[in-house]
Amino acid sequence: MGLLRTNLKATGGYATVGMDIVLSIVFGFFGGRWLDGKLGTEPYLAILGLAFGLAAAGRFLYRATRRAEREMKTDGFKESSVGRDARFALDQKDNERSGED
Repeated sequence: MGLLRTNLKATGGYATVGMDIVLSIVFGFFGGRWLDGKLGTEPYLAILGLAFGLAAAGRFLYRATRRAEREMKTDGFKESSVGRDARFALDQKDNERSGED
C-alpha cells in the first residue's frame, strides 16, 4: 500500500502539466483578443498574448522535465521526506524480487 501511494503521489505532480500547457496558451491568446477588442489593436495583442502563452507553456514543460530528472536521479525519493530506513527497506524488497526471478 505504501509503494502504491508513493507512485500515485509522484504521478499526481505530473498529471496537470498538459492542462497547464493548454490553459496558458488559451488564456494568453484569448486575453490578447479581449484586449484587442477593448483597445482596437486588432491582431497585435492576440499575437502577443499567444507568444506569452507559448512562453509560459514552455516554462511549465521545462520545470516539469527538470523535476522529473531530479527525481530520477534520486530514484523518486526526496531524502528530506523519506527516511533512510524506508529507502533501505525498499532496496531490500527489490533485492528479494531480483533473487526470485
